[in-house]
Amino acid sequence: MGFKCGIIGLPNVGKSTLFNALTAAGARVANFPFTTIEPQVGIVTIPDKRLDDLANIFKPPKVIPTTIEFVDIAGLVKNASRGEGLGNQFLSHIREVDAIAHVVRCFKNDDISHIENGLNPKRDIEIVETELLLKDLDTVEKKFHETEKKVKSGEQKIKAEADFYVRLKNHLGEGKPARAFLIHDDEKEYFDSLHLLSIKPVMYVANVDEDGLTDDNEYINAVRDVAKGEGAKIVLVNADMEAEIADMPYQEREDFLKDLGLSESGLDKVIHEGYILLNLITFFTHNEKELRAWTLSHGMKAPKAAGKVHSDFERGFIRAEVIKYSDLVKYGSEHMVREKGHFAVHGHDYIVEDGDVIYFRFNV
Repeated sequence: MGFKCGIIGLPNVGKSTLFNALTAAGARVANFPFTTIEPQVGIVTIPDKRLDDLANIFKPPKVIPTTIEFVDIAGLVKNASRGEGLGNQFLSHIREVDAIAHVVRCFKNDDISHIENGLNPKRDIEIVETELLLKDLDTVEKKFHETEKKVKSGEQKIKAEADFYVRLKNHLGEGKPARAFLIHDDEKEYFDSLHLLSIKPVMYVANVDEDGLTDDNEYINAVRDVAKGEGAKIVLVNADMEAEIADMPYQEREDFLKDLGLSESGLDKVIHEGYILLNLITFFTHNEKELRAWTLSHGMKAPKAAGKVHSDFERGFIRAEVIKYSDLVKYGSEHMVREKGHFAVHGHDYIVEDGDVIYFRFNV
C-alpha cells in the first residue's frame, strides 16, 4: 500500500532478527556490525479480528487482509552523519520511510557483542537520535547558506525564508527533533522541501529477554522514560522468541503465548503500533468474489478511498454506501442492518472512518 515503517537502531540490537520474525524475508543475521547494508523490505499483513468476524458474516470465497511495509535498515553508529560506517547511505534509507521503529537492546548476553561496550539503553537511543539531528542540522545549514546569498536582493519572501531556517537551526541545535518544531502555514513549503530525518514519528521497540516480557527491569524503564518524555510508544519484544514461533500454526502460537501469560505476540504489537504511528485506518469492501481490507490515511474522504480500490472508482465517484462494522456484528447480517436503518449513503465530503464497510457507486 506504499506505507513504510523503517526498523533502525545500533548494530547488534536485534533489528534483523525482528525483521525476519515480522516478514519471514530471510534477512541475514550475524554477530557483527553492518550485516545489513542494503535495506530489505517485507510486506506484512495486519492482524485484524474484524476481518475474521466479517468473513463469518459474508462467507466470501476469498479474504484479503491489508498490509504495511517494514524496512530493515543497517545499524547506525557514532558519526554516521559524517559518513562513519556507511552512515550517509544508511541515513538516506531512513529518509525514504514514513515512520521509525527504533529497536533498543534491553537484554544481557555475553555471546553478542555490544558496539558501545556495555548495556545502556538511554545512551544508545541518544547516539542514534543525535546522528539524525546532526544530519538534519547539516541539511538546514546548507539550505540557509543557499538562501542567505539571495537575501541581498531585498525580497521580503527570501528574508522570511532565511529567518525560518535560522529558527529551525536553533531548535535542532538544542537537541529537539524536527517533529517537535512549530511551523506556520506559510512556512510549510520550506519545511517539507528539507525532507528531514527527525520529522519521522517514532516508536521504541525494547528487545528484551524472556523475563523482560512480564517484569520490567532498569533497562526497560530507561526506554520508558525516554519514550514518555517524547510522547512516544514503547513495545516489548523478545526478538529471538518471536523468530522461533513465527512459523508456528496460529492456534499453537496463541497457546504458547498464553502459557507465558501474554495476550498477543510482540510482533502483533509492533504491527499495530506501526499502523497507529503512520496515522492509518482500515476500511472494508466486499462483493461476491472477495472480502478485502484496505489501508487509508486518517482523515481522507470517500473518493480517495474509492481510488484505493480502483482509479476509475475515484474518477467516476457518485456515492459511498456505508455500514459500520459494529452494526454488522450486532445484527448478524447486512440485510438486518438495513432493516434496522443502520445504513448510510454519503457523498464526496464524507470522511471515511476506521471499520467502515463500503460499497462504492461510480460512473464508468
